[in-house]
Amino acid sequence: MARAPRTTARWRQTVWGELLSEFLGTLVLIAFGDGVVAMAVAALNQSGRGEQIFAASGDWLLIAWGWALAVAFGVYVAGGISGAHINPAVTLALAAKRAFPWRKVPSYWAAQLLGAFVGAALVYLVYHQAISSFEAANNITRGTLGGTADSTPTFSIFATFPAPYFGSSMIGPFIDQIVGTAFLLIFVLALTDERNQPPKANLAPLLVGLAVAAIGMSFGANAGYAINPARDFGPRFFAWLAGWDTVALPGVHGYMWVPIVGPLIGGVVGAVVYDFFIRDVLRARGVPPAPDVAARGETVEEEPTGVPSEVETKGRTAREP
Repeated sequence: MARAPRTTARWRQTVWGELLSEFLGTLVLIAFGDGVVAMAVAALNQSGRGEQIFAASGDWLLIAWGWALAVAFGVYVAGGISGAHINPAVTLALAAKRAFPWRKVPSYWAAQLLGAFVGAALVYLVYHQAISSFEAANNITRGTLGGTADSTPTFSIFATFPAPYFGSSMIGPFIDQIVGTAFLLIFVLALTDERNQPPKANLAPLLVGLAVAAIGMSFGANAGYAINPARDFGPRFFAWLAGWDTVALPGVHGYMWVPIVGPLIGGVVGAVVYDFFIRDVLRARGVPPAPDVAARGETVEEEPTGVPSEVETKGRTAREP
């Protein structure tokens, strides 16, 4: 006779297990994503390993590949439980177009934001001496926006800002965030569509990371390719608490809303575009799911009873009907 689960472990079989997964996956994403920017901005040049920061394409490649690996490992960490959305825009798009339960959306968003905040705090814990050293060496006053003491370079370790060529208009960055996130969802849905040449041997998380690298290298300069509201707002809020003041909140020209609203819209747009051009065509042609793709895991049941019941779909890794 099988032994019943310990009472202390039953909560892990509920949605709380999924939220822990989203929290840790997003924490990993930010710890390694913001971590690579901290390396490029402050740590390398203050450690005697180079003096020039953001040497255009060189450091941008370091950052793009660092964020790519951050995404890949965040997805590998959390994918088996929650599907590793680790992005409110992904969660919203899956609720809108993949039957992800709407009632879970607010709690997933909260877990993602908290994970992003803690990830940023971890980066600051590790690199605050390097950041302070860089600020002192370059006469930067933390919290100053504009002028010779502008603290935007060190703030950029944590969150994004628009390129100066947009002036005070946020229309360009807003469009940029919609487009970048739409591409992200197109790639994510393509890579997890069992009817559309899905990757095998559990390569999907790595390829999602490569998709983020492609977006960063092709669409990153305009606004820093946040393409993830939690990735931007969680660290932005931490930076505000850590002394970056109005540079963080509300940001230059009130920028803080752009990497929140833009990705949420862009994610749904990307899902609609993918379904119209690809998924619906595959289904109309009767293309069956690939037979040699490893079965995907089930989500936890909300109220485990020991009796088989209808299992809800799991984020972006859910099997299509």
